[in-house]
Amino acid sequence: MEERNYEQRREKLLKLLEERKLKALQNELEDMNEFDIASFLTELGEEDKHRMAMVFRLLSKGQGAEVFAELDTPEQQEIIGSITDSELTAIVEDMYVDDAVDMMEELPANIVKRVMRAATPETRALINQYLKYPENSAGSIMTAEFVDLKKYMNVRESIARIRRVGEDKETIYVCYVTNAHRRLEGVVTVKDLLLHDDEAVIDDIMDTNVIFVRTTDDRGEAAARISDYDLLAVPVVDREDRLVGIVTVDDVIDVMEEETTEDFDIMAGVTPSDTPYSRAGVLELWKRRIPWLMFLMLSATFTSMIITRFEDALAKTAVLTGFIPMLMGTGGNSGSQSSTAVIRSLSIGDTEPADILRVIWKEIRVAVLCGLALAAVNFVKMLLIDRLLLANGDVTAMVAFTVSATIVFVVIFAKAVGCTLPMLAEKIGIDPAVMASPLISTITDAVSLLIYFGLSTIILQI
Repeated sequence: MEERNYEQRREKLLKLLEERKLKALQNELEDMNEFDIASFLTELGEEDKHRMAMVFRLLSKGQGAEVFAELDTPEQQEIIGSITDSELTAIVEDMYVDDAVDMMEELPANIVKRVMRAATPETRALINQYLKYPENSAGSIMTAEFVDLKKYMNVRESIARIRRVGEDKETIYVCYVTNAHRRLEGVVTVKDLLLHDDEAVIDDIMDTNVIFVRTTDDRGEAAARISDYDLLAVPVVDREDRLVGIVTVDDVIDVMEEETTEDFDIMAGVTPSDTPYSRAGVLELWKRRIPWLMFLMLSATFTSMIITRFEDALAKTAVLTGFIPMLMGTGGNSGSQSSTAVIRSLSIGDTEPADILRVIWKEIRVAVLCGLALAAVNFVKMLLIDRLLLANGDVTAMVAFTVSATIVFVVIFAKAVGCTLPMLAEKIGIDPAVMASPLISTITDAVSLLIYFGLSTIILQI
């Protein structure tokens, strides 16, 4: 229903734009959600950047800043280039600091210089402070727009303060209690204030058991705190426990989306990028994909060397060659299953590198069960289908046993590697996703062949 309403309104906006009824268009935009306006502007920009900039200038100052924060970097850059310095100043001053910082990190240097010149000295200093925090830290994604109270204030005074300063804050539902040195002492919600008498003192109703993160903590830690404790926001303190900002749940959603996208890229053997697929050019996609493809192609040299090494054995029992792809595929799939499960477990904090022995022991037991099940089905399949139905006399019971036994050992090895590598990567500070499917498949392919030919030499005496 909402999608249909947006499509109808979009058609209406386009018609007003074509008819140059700009006042009516402006009135329609005033009633729309900022995200929908940003989507409409993006669609316009794909066809005519001039019209996109013209429509943007119809927005009010406050609405323009909110819509601007929803736009992607190319659209932001285009709009900055089409507005005056005074209009740019209004946008920057009305944006939340964390949104402004995110914008600065993505825009080209020459555009950043113009934006910084347009900002007031206070805003410029605040943005510079945020940009100094480590990349992907809680400090780099926090916002300074929060409501702070004093513990000696009563409920009536607190509500009056929220009304006075809350309009420009990113959230007013959670307020933080600080002392004269800005040290965090407690937290109180608007619900707490509404349910107590006007004369009740904050010191008596605030929660002193505050969940917080430090500016240098990884942003994933902030996301985990909000998720684990069902918070709307988590306060961020510096080394002296002074409250310097908050990370809100919408910031966390953005972080989770970015990190999930990055993990998917890495697990697929693609260099991560902030550019969406629809906006990425052919050359950019080539640059992102070719390094892993090149590495995997060259690493396949080991597989070729192993097959060459056992070329004489394969010549004597040529039937073994037909089962190589199945064994390598089974190993790669088994390793990918384990690595995906472990990477996910690490990302949500369910397991830690210290649990490596427990995880390996669990995966080995799972691998034995999976390996035996696959081996049994494969043994029956080879004798019934390959030998009887396909009339392949070279598929003897011993050949079927050799292939099936190889499956058991390959699955055990692949699952052990699949769970171990991501945990070791996490231990040494590397993204566990790096150790995902492509790399694990390459390792298991080579080892699968060694196991296969080793067992074939022993069992079939070739």
